[in-house]
Amino acid sequence: MRTAPPDDDALAEALLGPTGNLRAPAARVGRALIVGFDEATYTRYLLR
Repeated sequence: MRTAPPDDDALAEALLGPTGNLRAPAARVGRALIVGFDEATYTRYLLR
């Protein structure tokens, strides 16, 4: 996303669930926004 940021529509599609709410879980860690669950990502950002 740093080298080719998505447009607003693509970003909203990735971040919002079918009800229009932010997908869960969501966490802001520093400048990173983690949305959804991926064990490797959570391990990398939250268990440093």
